[in-house]
Amino acid sequence: MMENCTGNKFIGAHVSAAGGVDQAPLRAKEIGANAFALFTKNQRQWVAKPLEAAVILAFKQNCAKHGFSREQILPHDSYLINLGAPEQEKLEKSRQAFIDEMQRCQQLGLTLLNFHPGSHLNKISENECLAKIAESINLAHQAVPEVIAVIENTAGQGTNLGWRFEHLAEIIDQVEDKSRVGVCIDTCHTFAAGYDLSSATACEATFAEFERVVGMRYLRAMHINDSKIALGGKVDRHHSLGQGEIGWDCFEYIAKDRRFDSIPLILETIDPEIWPQEINKLRQFHLQTLA
Repeated sequence: MMENCTGNKFIGAHVSAAGGVDQAPLRAKEIGANAFALFTKNQRQWVAKPLEAAVILAFKQNCAKHGFSREQILPHDSYLINLGAPEQEKLEKSRQAFIDEMQRCQQLGLTLLNFHPGSHLNKISENECLAKIAESINLAHQAVPEVIAVIENTAGQGTNLGWRFEHLAEIIDQVEDKSRVGVCIDTCHTFAAGYDLSSATACEATFAEFERVVGMRYLRAMHINDSKIALGGKVDRHHSLGQGEIGWDCFEYIAKDRRFDSIPLILETIDPEIWPQEINKLRQFHLQTLA
């Protein structure tokens, strides 16, 4: 495993899987990460060729070699999928694609699948859309064992749902197997949706609200991003840590708080060149709590 001095803070970034998913753990290792996210197929295509046995084996070997366990890896599904789609044809297509994504995770020995919940497109009510998303998760669970559906909160852009904690709670409430559903909190999305994270006090209040509405036990991962958009701006624009509207206090708070231990903390910040520095700074904050 990675050096013990990192404690059990799993910090990394969403790395490229160009050339094959087996390359992702190598790229994560290069930036000093002990966690990573990846797409297991092209995120802008509906269908991809199946994973080859040799690539699956190489992925597992590379993960083992560099100390990445399934708890430290956060696959992300295709951006095309809308599990709350109002049109039946699009909904069926999305559900099939989501099941395929879950199967790919299972083949790779992974147990988390991060996804954006869905959009009502002004054609059905919020409640109907949330119910469709939950039903989609239930169908995927029935089709594929073990993999956990990890719902990412959104910035509230357009007709996307999942930007209010209440949306997440409503979906989870309708999922039959609660042990296989969780949440990925994206700090940029949270802030853009109107939940303040710009100080330790604000973080305390926002995560208390998350605990009250959803429950911290459902937090399975986080995306660690600053925001180019002001609080409540409802637009999803990531920034490098400390360079946006959120600021370093939030990221120090997460790095030092034990509630965010043992889950993937994944950078999707805009400058991959400085990912090693961002990872290192988060790790330094965490190490201060161990001193």
